[in-house]
Amino acid sequence: MAVSASVPAEQSVWAVRTPGPIGTGPLTHVRRRVPDPGPGELLLNVEACGVCRTDLHLAEGDLLPHRPSTVPGHEIVGRVAAVGDGTGLFRVGERVGGAWLRGTCGRCRYCRGGRENLCPWSSYTGWDADGGFADTTLVPEAFAYRLPEDQDAARLAPLLCAGIIGYRSLRRSALPEGGRLGIYGFGASAHLAAQVALAEGATVHVLTRSLAARALALELGAASAGGAYDRPPEPLDSAILFAPVGDLVPVAMEALDRSGTLAIAGIHLSDIPVLNYQRHLFQERSLRSVTSNTREDGRAFLALARRVGIRATVSTYPLSSADRALNDLAADRVNGAAVLVPG
Repeated sequence: MAVSASVPAEQSVWAVRTPGPIGTGPLTHVRRRVPDPGPGELLLNVEACGVCRTDLHLAEGDLLPHRPSTVPGHEIVGRVAAVGDGTGLFRVGERVGGAWLRGTCGRCRYCRGGRENLCPWSSYTGWDADGGFADTTLVPEAFAYRLPEDQDAARLAPLLCAGIIGYRSLRRSALPEGGRLGIYGFGASAHLAAQVALAEGATVHVLTRSLAARALALELGAASAGGAYDRPPEPLDSAILFAPVGDLVPVAMEALDRSGTLAIAGIHLSDIPVLNYQRHLFQERSLRSVTSNTREDGRAFLALARRVGIRATVSTYPLSSADRALNDLAADRVNGAAVLVPG
């Protein structure tokens, strides 16, 4: 094992103590020993970690914890501080990204068929293992991404989940070339997916309750920005639901043109009301879910983001204010993406 001189013995982390409403303080700030990387693992000194809505779902109990006192965070930008046995792709000091998908079996029919995101034995950063709400974290080398050295770490962090999942959601929405896309909810993932769609020639209509998010959408090039339950100014070829609000499913389905597709991007969604076949599904309209991502999704999106200049809008917080960042996310006070920066 190779170790850099900058690795301390202890570190500052935030862990989910008892899941519950964010106002009850489900996160606790503690000191822990810095872990040693095992076989195939990298120890990263965290430069920045994005705050994802999935972290909020874990803290509040919408996602049942897979282990006690888990450290959330899966949009990780860091420098390799130590490497475990059997590694060789990255050297100490290199910049690396850690994302949501952490491990798969590699043997099941989903993995062998290029659909590793559906692996029944998949594991996830910040859910099955400690994540990036910390000074250091462990990332399996096989699931790490090489990141550019010439970009700001805080702006790179949201690309590693919000960007990748937004990219997969866009592909799942089956948007035709030059098509009309509706985006419901306009947070971290949505504002990155919108930039991809616009770069590829789509017309984008944003529907969200946040006035600041509507302003950001128009600034990025959206053709319109209205309220979450508003009707877009034209029928949609495709739509993506980023807001975890089941009530918006029939709203979005009714806004679709014939043969349109709605992709639901989130890992959690409140209950969907009863759909009316004629109003919401007839004329070959389709409803799809999105489940995690493959590593190929990650590589493809990161290459595209660099090629076309995808830029994350971020609000940075010191690591010591991770609880405030989650509070702001829950209250829709974050414009773009929230990012934690250790200091």
